[in-house]
Amino acid sequence: MRRILSLLAVLTAIAALAAPVAAQQIDVDLELVLAADGSGSIDDGELSLQRDGYADAIADPEILKLIQGGLTGRIAVAYVEWGGPFSQHTIVDWTVIDGPESAAAFGAALRAAPRQAVGYNSISNAIDYSVGLTETNEYKGLRRIIDISADGPNIGGRSIQAARDDAIAKGFTINALLVLHREGSLPTRSPEQLVAHYERDVIGGMGAFVMTVDENRTFAEAVRAKMILEVARGLGLEDQL
Repeated sequence: MRRILSLLAVLTAIAALAAPVAAQQIDVDLELVLAADGSGSIDDGELSLQRDGYADAIADPEILKLIQGGLTGRIAVAYVEWGGPFSQHTIVDWTVIDGPESAAAFGAALRAAPRQAVGYNSISNAIDYSVGLTETNEYKGLRRIIDISADGPNIGGRSIQAARDDAIAKGFTINALLVLHREGSLPTRSPEQLVAHYERDVIGGMGAFVMTVDENRTFAEAVRAKMILEVARGLGLEDQL
């Protein structure tokens, strides 16, 4: 009997050693997906301008100061570009931003990555992709935000309202940067209708907002302003603005 008990103890110990160890999640103040329009409506120059705007914003001293003022002093960021219903691509995978060096590395990776998205404007599938990307990462944030930037309405994929509502039910906030005017071009759609579409159908969750790029504000200026507000609200530091 004693031998049997000893054998059982050995087998139990071996099983415990062989069992997979659950990955320990890394605490961050915010999980942020920057989901940018890479569709056919964006030419290569505009795509480069978008990436430069986000790379510069993430390294902006005011934004880094906000990040470092959070409980953990760091956030996790991923950059996605999307096009049609079957074209969503992680351009820069999850990166912890906690100071100038990590921000600069993120920006360098973003600028260097090849273009991948094709097709047109499935914002709904971009939201679904961003939710899945967040739910399978190794981070545990106090807030989870999806930041959609685009220049047109949802086209294709599943219902935009269903995608938005499902994300909100999982605790996400969806914000939007709506490009109504690109430098060197004239507006081609009704600004009022697009803003109403985004406010009604795209954004949602705690503190959600739409910010616009128009003839009075460049893309780089709008990205910086949006990220300052986004990070401040995400970290509960809006009173510091």
